[in-house]
Amino acid sequence: MQHDLTADPAAAPSPGARPAGPRRHPSVFEPATLALIILLCVFGAIIGMQILVSLGVSANTSLIGALAAMVLARVPLGLFARYRSIHVQNLAQSAISASTFGAANSLLLPIGIPYALGRPDLVLPMFGGIALAMLLDAYMLYRMFDSKIFPASGAWPPGVAAAEAIKAGDQGGRKAVLLGLGVAIGAIGSFFKIPMSAFGIAFIGNIWALAMFGVGLLLRGYSTQIFGGDTFAGIIPGGDLAKAYIPHGVMIGAGLVALLQVVQTILRKDTDSASRTQSDASLRRALGFGTVAYIALAVVIAIAGGVWAELSWGMLVAFILYAAFAAFVHELIVGLAAMHSGWFPAFAVALITLVIGMLVGFPPTALAALVAFSAATGPAFADMGYDLKAGYILRGHGADPEFERDGRQQQLLAAMVAFLVAIVVVFFSWETFFAQDMLPPVDRVYAATIGAGVSPDVARSLALWAIPGALIQFLGGSKRQMGILFATGLLLAAPLAGWAVLAGILIRALWTRWRGEAGRSEMEVVAAGIIAGDALFSFFDSVTRNLFGRR
Repeated sequence: MQHDLTADPAAAPSPGARPAGPRRHPSVFEPATLALIILLCVFGAIIGMQILVSLGVSANTSLIGALAAMVLARVPLGLFARYRSIHVQNLAQSAISASTFGAANSLLLPIGIPYALGRPDLVLPMFGGIALAMLLDAYMLYRMFDSKIFPASGAWPPGVAAAEAIKAGDQGGRKAVLLGLGVAIGAIGSFFKIPMSAFGIAFIGNIWALAMFGVGLLLRGYSTQIFGGDTFAGIIPGGDLAKAYIPHGVMIGAGLVALLQVVQTILRKDTDSASRTQSDASLRRALGFGTVAYIALAVVIAIAGGVWAELSWGMLVAFILYAAFAAFVHELIVGLAAMHSGWFPAFAVALITLVIGMLVGFPPTALAALVAFSAATGPAFADMGYDLKAGYILRGHGADPEFERDGRQQQLLAAMVAFLVAIVVVFFSWETFFAQDMLPPVDRVYAATIGAGVSPDVARSLALWAIPGALIQFLGGSKRQMGILFATGLLLAAPLAGWAVLAGILIRALWTRWRGEAGRSEMEVVAAGIIAGDALFSFFDSVTRNLFGRR
């Protein structure tokens, strides 16, 4: 059932609450809610950083926030009564998720790049610009969510998982049983190192996009066996696609076509605009604002990082325009991949930005600033999409437009509180991590790439393999994003995930053929449980590894 907060005892007025209306969404700034959010955000930021520097992966803490609120709601004290509201639980999961991704992926990782290059003096000067980029990143998704580019009807699989978990805890019954079954399957598979999130995502997302994602994962995972012979020796030395820069070229081609498709979508009249909360005009205003804002932030990064002193005026202008363009495109590509697959290649796409910058001829300081700026955009954008999708489901799929807008705004405020907490936590802790040589592993990859330089052969490979990437994206169209998802698969070395995706697609086709529309609904709930189970097991497994040094 969907809670009506005018009748929900958990939504009773409290000191500092906004005036009650016909139907209102809980406010982030109600004392009990704000206190929970801040505590969760501190925890999420610390855990996110610790897991990133030790294991090199991102932690999915979204459901931890919802579970914390659910548990506290059972405490027989009036102070915790508010936490029974599914919408307060949604704010809690949105906040902890934002703080985790924000602290780890959007802040610590980017500022670690100049440190890895031997320029610790650039960390603090760049910190402010990186923090602003993170805030802008999340705000841009908020402005574009439920537009024709990023519709609320998109898959956003982790958001579906969070919403279904919250609904099951609230409603119980058959849905809770199906979700519980999915959680058990996800946790057991994760225990055996099977990427169960990929398996669950296959039940929810676009089949064409996910099929290309799975094929890309398998090609990359088995590239040395497939292309390691003499036949491909002149094209793919050793059969390693990554060393030949093939995935990067495919993503460049697919990304450029995807960008053109976005422009075409913006210019085309939206025939389904009545069902969306973001009109064509508001989308154009958001993109215009983002363009100006990213150029302004590129200027801030160039000044704060000392880039301006090492470049001629012409190269400085080129740096600012390219950095802004790359950050914006990085954000869109990561967002599209996240919406369709629940996976986003943020690290790899930032590496593409870096390689192109090296081919342009920017010096090391400019390259460090460039890749840090690019890496800071994307993760918060994708995570905000997941959270807003969860809220959209919990608020009744937009049945009450005013309530949906109000709830979405509160989720943005929850995320902004989370990001401010993350900024404070990272500011006071980054030096402790880096002094112990605890950097995100990918920072060393960026630093080594800058140190090694690139040859003309790399430029030729990027240009050559951009052609098939562009063709696949063009033939698939903007709704399938086949080129982007194929390139995403090629950029990730996870062959087991490829098998999991394709197996999930096959099971989905068989089940829905047998059960019809009812089967589709059942699979979505089970899929949400599988994703949740995988995320929860992986999170707690990562925490115990860090606490007890377990291998």
